[in-house]
Amino acid sequence: MAGTFRAVFFAAARQSKRAAMTAAGLALVAVSACNTGSVLSLQPAVDVGSQTSAVPQYSGMQRLVPSNPDMMEAAYPRMDDPMSQPEQMPASETDCRKELQRLGVVYTDLAPIHEGQCGIDYPVKVSAIGSIQMKPAATLTCDMAATFAGWTRNELVPSARWRYFSGVKTIHQGSSYSCRRIAGEGVLSEHGKGNALDVMSIELNNGDDIDVRKPGLFAFRTRGFLNNVRADGCQYFTTVLGPGYNYDHRNHFHFDIKNRRNGYRACR
Repeated sequence: MAGTFRAVFFAAARQSKRAAMTAAGLALVAVSACNTGSVLSLQPAVDVGSQTSAVPQYSGMQRLVPSNPDMMEAAYPRMDDPMSQPEQMPASETDCRKELQRLGVVYTDLAPIHEGQCGIDYPVKVSAIGSIQMKPAATLTCDMAATFAGWTRNELVPSARWRYFSGVKTIHQGSSYSCRRIAGEGVLSEHGKGNALDVMSIELNNGDDIDVRKPGLFAFRTRGFLNNVRADGCQYFTTVLGPGYNYDHRNHFHFDIKNRRNGYRACR
């Protein structure tokens, strides 16, 4: 009888031990699962890589040149944001873009630019006028882009063909939109409105690269060409300033469409 009782007692003890071990194992698994969940919650939900699609890539700083009487207010790199969603543009902006298309301008609509007093409500980034490249691409108002394109096609190209028997390959510009003020006056420059463009050199299809700096005494062909550039530009732009006007314009032509009273134009 005593032997039977001991056998039953030890069997019950072994069963209780196995139950305790099973419970401990389940508890360990539960703790492990809890710890794993805590670690995973610290990881990013999506692997965004080195740069997300929400942040536009910056392609490089545009080289700015003084455009006296323009003084640069800020020279920090600015990223151009393509217009992500179509906006309801004023009729004037829509009509202007039709004119860009008619003139064969290759452009991209950008998001509005607002930098203090500077900015453009409906900017365009012009990379070419027909087969003529714009390097670097110029950020401008549509009106300035259309005016410059009209001058390029109607005046610059024919003048190059007449003087050099060649078409124009590339227009090298030094500054389009940039937030700056007129030196000594505190007045916002037309560059800060996107209404100005500085041309540094004009590259032709025949390989000639015409620097717009004042040519030498006997450079008759270049002198005649640059005189045409200045004179013809005054029919399109309200301001044309270039080499010979002052020291700050010794190496480029400044074109803008500043709105002045009585239709006054500054061509110097």
